[in-house]
Amino acid sequence: MNESVFSLILHAGIVVKVVLCILLFFSVVSWAIIFFKQRYFSKANGESEQFIRAFRANRDPRNLFKATKNLSLSPIANVFKSVYTDEVNRDKGEVKRMLRRYETLESVKLERYLNFLATTGSTSPFIGLFGTVWGIMSSFHGIGFAGSASLAVVAPGIAEALIATAVGLVAAIPAVIAYNYYLSMSRKMIIEMEDFSEDLLEIFTKTGE
Repeated sequence: MNESVFSLILHAGIVVKVVLCILLFFSVVSWAIIFFKQRYFSKANGESEQFIRAFRANRDPRNLFKATKNLSLSPIANVFKSVYTDEVNRDKGEVKRMLRRYETLESVKLERYLNFLATTGSTSPFIGLFGTVWGIMSSFHGIGFAGSASLAVVAPGIAEALIATAVGLVAAIPAVIAYNYYLSMSRKMIIEMEDFSEDLLEIFTKTGE
């Protein structure tokens, strides 16, 4: 079966081969993003839990900064480190604006590359369908040229064409699943970050109140 599929791909028309190469590109990049984001979210969640434990143990900003300055992926820790200074009597409105700004930057980091997964999931089936339609058109052209509509003439061309649709679905399905999963994770972490910012606002401004 594998040999027959490979043979069909080798004997496909140039347009179908170009379509398959495009779909292969989308698939490879999507899987690279999937593995990268899995590692990223796993580590970011672990660092956030570490930061929260440190926060609960000691709410002094200086000690907390020292304990968590090596945390690079946690959105909560990054917001804290971005807003932290040794300055006292800070204006509450200014701190709130800074928190909102860095929350936005961290949200962008969490959702980075997810648009490519969404694009792959939405466009790959149509790219594959284009390859299929083109392949079927070529098959009908071959029928007209051969003057015969027998199964032996029609079947190889249609089989080649349908491979493009199959590859399009193979590229799209994992991308859609991963996009929905990682978007849910990012939104969860964004909500946690926004909630935690209220606690950070309190410790950054309490000396000035």
